[in-house]
Amino acid sequence: IKGENIEIIGHGRQRQQLADMQSGAIADIAGVVDNCDQALSMAERASGVDAHDVVIGIAGELVKGSTNAIKYRRADGANPINEPEMQEIIHRVQDRAKQNAHKQLAWELGSKDVDIRLVNSALVSIQTDGYKITNPIGFQGREIAIGLYTAYAPMIHIGALERTAEELDLDLTAVAAEPFAVARAVIGNDATSNVSAILIDIGGGTTDIAVVNEGGVEGTKMFGIGGRSFTRSIANELNIPFEDAEKIKLKLDNVDANETDSQKAKEALDKTLEVWLSGVQLALSEFSNLDHLPNRILLCGGGASLEALPEVLSQSDWYNELPFTRKPDIQFITPQRVNGIVDKTGAINDHTYITAMGLLRVGVDTLDTVDHEEDSIYDKLNRLLRI
Repeated sequence: IKGENIEIIGHGRQRQQLADMQSGAIADIAGVVDNCDQALSMAERASGVDAHDVVIGIAGELVKGSTNAIKYRRADGANPINEPEMQEIIHRVQDRAKQNAHKQLAWELGSKDVDIRLVNSALVSIQTDGYKITNPIGFQGREIAIGLYTAYAPMIHIGALERTAEELDLDLTAVAAEPFAVARAVIGNDATSNVSAILIDIGGGTTDIAVVNEGGVEGTKMFGIGGRSFTRSIANELNIPFEDAEKIKLKLDNVDANETDSQKAKEALDKTLEVWLSGVQLALSEFSNLDHLPNRILLCGGGASLEALPEVLSQSDWYNELPFTRKPDIQFITPQRVNGIVDKTGAINDHTYITAMGLLRVGVDTLDTVDHEEDSIYDKLNRLLRI
């Protein structure tokens, strides 16, 4: 960490085996630990530094992230608002969000006994008597409205991540919902950021979506279709091993479409693509609290390297039934667009690294708990949320 910037001095990556992960969640702790250990060794050799702390991303359909709004009516609107009062309001919003997440997960899992934990929180908006402000301290007002993003995940998933960190002999600094991490990468360390975009992180097992509106995370959605789903559909259609199907998938844009196997593979890919696109539409339709969706879609993750995905987003009319004001512009998030993170290795060169860069930002957010007088109420209360 150099001032307000983060410098990347080493990196490593290792492919997960099919049985290690299922829909973004750990299925085989020992397998994942082995993969992480190999990637970690690469990064440590490259940087000349032994790692002691870790930030781990969590994904999957059971990770629930949303922005909850609560209106708090004060007993005496003439009294200036103070920090203890704001802290009490935030705790009320978190309690309400946890109840909502618990109900949703209990319904999806068919069980009332679902143990969940808060993963991430961040302030989105503050209003006093309908007037939007950035620092409510000292303001008078009868009614305070707080918009707070929270993400919750089942303890069984978080427990697997904690065990992974323990096996790697690393201290777990933070667990972060991966779409939230991507949003932190894009927003960066600019407290006045007014970024508005839909962020889509397409991984191996899941597609993670975050909607950012004027610098605030409005919510996150995840569904269990990723790059491996396309490979699996090809493998099933051609009755071939997964590894062979992966090779065909990566070459589809450069093969003869008239070749029988290639044609079948493309048809299988198109069917899965249609299901994936429906998942995107359904996820975005759930952001009913927004008058309109941002007109910019930013892609990242290894699955986004499949050319058919950005093509179907940019060339089809899938967006017509959603509250867009115009056809969305499709772009990739490049490392150069990540504010406040500088690559010193020369190897962080494409959209597949963005989620990891976002996790770095979450790690620094978590470690940065020192209060400074010049900080805004957003900074102070966001630090409170991370402790």
